[in-house]
Order: sequence, then structure tokens, then C-alpha cells
Amino acid sequence: MPMETVRLSQRGAVAIATIDNPPVNALSAALRAALVETVQAIAADPKVEALVIAAAGRAFIAGADISEFGKPPVEPLLPEVLNLIEACPKPVVAAIQGVALGGGLEVALACHARLAAPAAKLGLPEIKLGIIPGAGGTQRLPRLIGAAKAFPMMLTGEPISAEKGAALGLVELVSGDLIEAAVAKAQELAAQGVPARTSEWTDKLTDADREAFEALAKDATAKSGDMPNAMALIEAVRGAFTLPFPEGLAAERALFVRLLADERSKALRYAFFAEREATHVPGIDAGVKPRPLAQAAVIGAGTMGGGIAMCFANAGIPVTLIETTQELIDKGHARVRDTYGFSVKRGSMSEAARDERMALITPAVGLAAAGNADIVVEAAFEEMGVKRQIFGELDKVMKPGAILATNTSYLDVATIAAATARPQDVVGLHFFSPANVMKLLEIVRPTGTAGDVVATALALGRKLGKVPVVVGNCFGFVGNRMLAQRTRAAERLLIAGALPHEVDAAVTGFGFKMGPFAMSDLAGGDIGWRTRKSLGTKAAVADALCEAGRFGQKTGKGYYLYPEGARTGQRDPEVEALIERISAEKGVTRRSFTSDEIVARLMDPMVNEGAGILEEGIAARPGDIDTVWLNGYNWPAWRGGPMHWADTVGLDVIVKRLEAQAAESGDATLQPAPLLRRLAAEGKGFADLKARAA
Repeated sequence: MPMETVRLSQRGAVAIATIDNPPVNALSAALRAALVETVQAIAADPKVEALVIAAAGRAFIAGADISEFGKPPVEPLLPEVLNLIEACPKPVVAAIQGVALGGGLEVALACHARLAAPAAKLGLPEIKLGIIPGAGGTQRLPRLIGAAKAFPMMLTGEPISAEKGAALGLVELVSGDLIEAAVAKAQELAAQGVPARTSEWTDKLTDADREAFEALAKDATAKSGDMPNAMALIEAVRGAFTLPFPEGLAAERALFVRLLADERSKALRYAFFAEREATHVPGIDAGVKPRPLAQAAVIGAGTMGGGIAMCFANAGIPVTLIETTQELIDKGHARVRDTYGFSVKRGSMSEAARDERMALITPAVGLAAAGNADIVVEAAFEEMGVKRQIFGELDKVMKPGAILATNTSYLDVATIAAATARPQDVVGLHFFSPANVMKLLEIVRPTGTAGDVVATALALGRKLGKVPVVVGNCFGFVGNRMLAQRTRAAERLLIAGALPHEVDAAVTGFGFKMGPFAMSDLAGGDIGWRTRKSLGTKAAVADALCEAGRFGQKTGKGYYLYPEGARTGQRDPEVEALIERISAEKGVTRRSFTSDEIVARLMDPMVNEGAGILEEGIAARPGDIDTVWLNGYNWPAWRGGPMHWADTVGLDVIVKRLEAQAAESGDATLQPAPLLRRLAAEGKGFADLKARAA
């Protein structure tokens, strides 16, 4: 027996198989084979009455072996292992001391009982990999706890605590010696004879459960109908009601295998691993330790500053929220309470939780109130002079070793840092609006920022529940620098012949939730107008709308009309006439565009800018760029991000399209970037690049 991954011991007539496959007890081929041989040996041993499956280390089984992804399957496959466990004539009890994720939880589901320590975490996160549970999870979990409870666990992929698992009926919670309790449970089941198997349970699959599940499925279809894994999950779970267990398993496996080959599913897996890789920053290894952060401060109590303060409070970090006057801080503090209040009204937060978080936010007037903070985040007006003044004053009041962070969206962080005598302690922390909701955190690292400051920012981002990505210092960093190209491309399309609703329809058809013009109207056209004026740039259509007071939804009209406070815009003949007039003034003969042409003209310049970002070392990897766009700009997850999408299109195709656009428009900025040309000429993609320090 290959015992290097499973150790056998015995307590009386109960065998204990301890999984030991560091670091996380992943279900490698060797471990699967060892489990098969262990179960077969126990079944055949007359001296053994039952089996406990336990694990060494912090994880029970953290899931599949990542090194096997994308490779030919190796026998025994996990479904075979689990069917053998469940069919064992002697009781098998899972003793879950740590995380049991994916295939790890499916192992536990195949056992005849499951005991869990309070520290255990339970989950089926396959949805995040573009797939569904493929070893019986969609069939056993609904039978164990009901489909209406099982489906949300699999749809979100988020792990639950052992306490919640016990409340759902998934596990029995053990506060004492877990192995001792598992042995006792095994003895109890052995005394009862042939163990009850989850596959045989049907009492939870009631008509009421079916009705509740179908309501959840309908909602998931409305929200995630373009996600192949979500739709496959619905189909698989529905099979628990409509198919005998063996047929349900077969249907689940067929869906699982189909998803493995689906390009959308592959993009979701790419995105998952890109997000993980983004936390590995060249030059910042495990030896670089984060600075301790016990107290935070936020400068500016507007919508953004208040949201950032909520991020700290949500993570249990005391934070001082600072404004220039009592009136402003009172308004900002009240706005934070109101935001929490909305969560209470929706039922997603208790009043007690709201009060606990509000107690962590201390309102104050004046920068001196930040003096005791370990980190301060400035969220003031996006104007260099304002920010330099604030940082110059913070430099005088902050204690040594404190981190000074700016939330600027565009401005040069190095210039802001130069206003202090401690530029090594200055970093950009670009939160996205609304800060308490959006997942992305761009960590902007100018030359000279200390490595432990970057490590601290990464650790903070994770603690705040964000997806942190380290980027270099340039105008707009990664996300907004590329967005600026899409914005200019959208303006070019209007002048060339497209109308706002056509552009927006093409973008939503591509998979975005909103098109660029609807988004502009939602955010307020005056924001971009103010930025253009500060930079000395122009956008003929956008500027003309703003000059006419058309700022979007807040004024009832922008690119679209919003009568009587409507949230969905209507086509406006005045805007379309204005666009046609501007085209004529520029001597442009308007023409129509297909949706595919619109998408290409919007996305290709973004990809080109991304190539420049990579060549300059502003982003370490193409996956970092994609992670930014997936988590900060709602790029459709099943398309993997702009750089991954470009690889699927073919870089040679994008080069040719950019060259054609540049020739047609006379815009030299549309000429393909050197890196893009080189990769296309070599028949390579962005995926062939190695990481570079940002």
C-alpha cells in the first residue's frame, strides 16, 4: 500500500486513516490511490469494524491537486474513490479538523458521518474555477441538507464555518477531542449494522424544497445566465430531483467534463489563477514582513472616504474619519451610518453589527487627529496641489514608520510623495467606488517605496476583503489608463457614425453589465469633463453635452433622457442630431457599424495600451491587468480579461485591425505597440510572457 500519503493506526476495532499530503492534503493521484487501497484493506479486514478518515496539518483536504490541472486524468478518478468509500460495508466517518474544500468536502459527503472541529471550513468552490463539483457534490449535498440550502453554497463557492455547517445538517460540531468523538461515532454506527448512505436519502428532496430551489435557480439565471458553470450547476442539482442517484452522478460528470472543454469555463479558470498569481509580487518574497496596523485614519469624509473608512471598520480595524470642518464631518459620519442602515433594512446586517462597526469609526476635525494612526489613506479632491498640501502636513503629524497612502485615481504618486520627508513610506491605495463594495485595490508603487510598505498594503488588502494588485506609477496606473483608451475609442465611434445606444448595446452584448455611455450618465459626465479640462484634452461630443448642462441621470439628461427620475435612459433625438452635426463639422462621412466592429474598435485600443503597460513594467503580468479589469471594471468574467481575450482573438488579428484604424483615422496612438507587434510576429500571445517587477 502506498502509505506515504495515508498513515493507518487503530483504536480498538476502529481504524484511523490519517491523510498526510503536505502542504494542504490535495487530492493527488497518489492520495487517491492510497485512499482506495486503504478502504479496500479495511473492508477485507475482519478485525476492523469501522474507519475514521482524518488528516494531519491545518487542512482536511483543500481540494484537487492544482498541478494536475489541464493534464490527462490519472486513475483512480475521484468519483471512483468516493463511490468505493460510500459502498464500504463498514461505517466510514470523516473527522474534519480544517478546511474541506471541493473534492475534500466531496470525500466527506461520501462518508457515512461527518464530524467537524470549530475551526473547520466547508465549501464547494468549483464555480470559481468555471466548473461544478464533479465527484457527486451536486447529488450528495442536496440529499443531505436539501437542494435549497445546497445550491447557494455551490453557486457562491464561498466556504462556511463548521457552526453553520452544523446548523445546515452537513456536519456534527465537536468542541472536544475530534478523533475521540469520531471513533465513538464510528463505533455507534458499526453497532447499527450496514451504514446509511447519503445516496439513498430522499427525505430532504421534498416538493417544498423543489419549489424553493427553482426560485433560486430562476434568480441565478437572471443574474448569471451567461455563465456556463452556473447554468450547468442548476441542471445538475435539478437532476437530484428528477434522476436516480447513479444517473444523477453520470449527468453531473458529463456536465463537469463539458465545462472543462468550454472556452468560457477555461477563461474563468484562467481568471481564478491570475488573481492568485497577482499576490506574488516580484521582489517581495516571504522574507519581507508587513508592518503592524492597529489603527487607521482616512482623510476626507465624502462618498469615497466614508466608504474606505467602512472597509477598515468591516475588517475590525479602528479608523479615524477626518474632515476640515465639523459640518462636513457630521455629514460624512451620518452618510456612513445611513449606508450601514441600508444593509440593516435589507436584512444583510444586524443592528448590533452596524453599531459595532460604527463604534470603530471616530469622526474628527483636522489632520492632527491622524497622528496616532499606523496608516492614513487620503481621499481628498483629485487635484495635485490639494494632495501635496495634505501630505506635507501629514508628514509633520504622523508617527515614524506610519504609512501614508493616497487614493488618487490618476495622479503621479511620486510627486505626492515628494511633498514629504519620507517618500519610502508613501504608496497609492486606489479603491474603487463604492469603496465598501468593489473588490479591486490597485496598490501603486512608485520608485523608492519600501518593500515592507508594499507587503503591508498587500496584507491590508486581503484583510479588507479586497483583491489587491500591485502596479507601477504612471498616469491612470493600469485600470484608468486603459479605460481612457476605451473612452476615446467610444467618442471616435460616435463621430464616425455610431449612436450611443448602438455602442452600449454592443458592449452589453459582449458581456458588460452597462455600456460606456450609460455608465457615463450614471457616474456623471461632469466628472470626466473636469478631468479633461485639468489635462487640457477635449472630447467634442462629451464636452458639448456637458456645456449644455447634460451631466447624466442627476440632471435628467446626458447621452440619454431620464424623464421623471428614470434609471434607464431613452434615446434622445437632440443628442443624435448634435452628434451628426459634429461629424459634419469635422468633415466625416458617417457610416454604420456592426456590433463586432464596435467591440473591436473599443477593445483593441485597450489591449494595445495594455501591451504598453507590460512593456513599461507598470504591470508584472498580463494576468495582473486582467485581474484589475475583472474586479474593478466588471469585465465579463467568462471572457477572462482584456489580455486573455486578445489571446483568444489572436494578436495578429488585433495588429491588423489597429493598423487599419490608424490609417483610417490618422490617429498615430492607434499604431500597434512594439510588444504587441513582436508577439504577433512570433505567433505568440500575452500568456507567453514572464512576470516582471512592477
